[in-house]
Amino acid sequence: MKEITNSILKDSSRDEKSQLEILLPDEKIFHNAAKAGEVSTLEQCLSRNVQINIRTESDRTALHFAVANQCENAVSFLLNHNARVDIKDKHGMDAFLLAAWFGHLNILKLLVEKGVDRKSTNEEGLNALHCAAQNNKTKVVEYIVNDLQLDLNKPTEKGKMPYHLAAENGHLEMVEALRKLNYNTQKKDKEGNTPLHLAAWNGHVTVLTVLLSEGNLINEENEEGETAFYLAAVGGHHECVTSLLGAGSDTNILPKSNTSPLHVAAERGDHSLASMLIDAGADCNSQNKRKESPLHLAVKYQHMPIAQLLVESMCDVNILDEQGKTPLGVAARVNHIIIADMIIKAERYYAWKEVIQDRLPIPTSNYPLTFKPDHTTQTSQIRTTLWSLAHRDLKPKDWKRLANQWHFTEEQIKGIEEQWTGAKSYKEHGHRMLLIWLHGILLTGTNPVKALYEALVNIEQNNLAEKIRKEINGMQSSQKCTVS
Repeated sequence: MKEITNSILKDSSRDEKSQLEILLPDEKIFHNAAKAGEVSTLEQCLSRNVQINIRTESDRTALHFAVANQCENAVSFLLNHNARVDIKDKHGMDAFLLAAWFGHLNILKLLVEKGVDRKSTNEEGLNALHCAAQNNKTKVVEYIVNDLQLDLNKPTEKGKMPYHLAAENGHLEMVEALRKLNYNTQKKDKEGNTPLHLAAWNGHVTVLTVLLSEGNLINEENEEGETAFYLAAVGGHHECVTSLLGAGSDTNILPKSNTSPLHVAAERGDHSLASMLIDAGADCNSQNKRKESPLHLAVKYQHMPIAQLLVESMCDVNILDEQGKTPLGVAARVNHIIIADMIIKAERYYAWKEVIQDRLPIPTSNYPLTFKPDHTTQTSQIRTTLWSLAHRDLKPKDWKRLANQWHFTEEQIKGIEEQWTGAKSYKEHGHRMLLIWLHGILLTGTNPVKALYEALVNIEQNNLAEKIRKEINGMQSSQKCTVS
């Protein structure tokens, strides 16, 4: 609707130029004079027999342009020369609707004196009250209701009352004015949206706050099954999300699409929103119509911080999408090594945690509970040793044998092996596997030297085991751990 009236104002637009092409030169001058409020030029044109109601291709007259440009002197002149007030343009907008839209009270009164149809509507069913409400013209609303005594509090073709339009456009002043007139409503439009839905979708937090005080429809769903909270989240309106959470919105009501706000945050990479949702108890394991969890989407679109947030929130890393892929499978397929390793670390840690249950404190050491790559100084020496082990000492199949010793699953091994850089890829595979293993060892408080020594012995690498034992025990590491 705004585009309709803006095109009246912007005669330099392509549409307006094409419309003026059908006019004679004097007729073009006449319309331009109406836009500019040049009464003397209007008078000259009429003296040259220009028709006062001459229309453009879009059925706009000089009166349309004068009203839209709020040229009161031109409007008065045209009305005094019997310009018709009932002509509507191709969008159904007459002079009275335009005056209400742009909020020029004096022009509105001039039109009323000339007997304009006060109940006229455009093609979308908008009357003067709708036009004023949509554009925050409170004086016009008060004039229509109090002075003209008109009952225009009706729904549009889309079922929107003036209150819907004020909320949708974030006009707090208009919302307050309509409330004083008892024109506030919680009814739904034809798409099932209440004013609360519309304010939330458009991110109008000040209006939203007022609407939240009106009733208990906070979790009401529209025709698509969307709540105000869902629309605020999907729209990325964090302030509205916070307000709705504070008012008690249910974070886990899913629309018909089954796409949760957390899915949207994961797909977009909106870490702030994802964090808010998780803190508010959003279901990390909900699945959309493709059976993807939020973690699937974070991996698919390679949003590592959100993937990290989700795995640290103990989401299920084994959920299968419609193609039978886990998030790890997706990470391996898109070759996102950091996310793949992070998921494996999380999966192994949570499996261990489930086994020990409450028998040990978690974590059992001062090692930080995170699944990101380890760059801490306290592990730098052992990580150097593991790099050397993988790239210089282990044979092609040794890393898998070690992985089996440490109960890596087939999918975890496959996820690591998916990375292919050539015939010597096994070196990097082994290095990744060793770092993942080290992460779990440190979190569980196990002696890494002892565990590595025993695993190497078990795969019949006794000499290598002894070499590693001596090398690490000789280091001045912060852990000061030796094989007992």
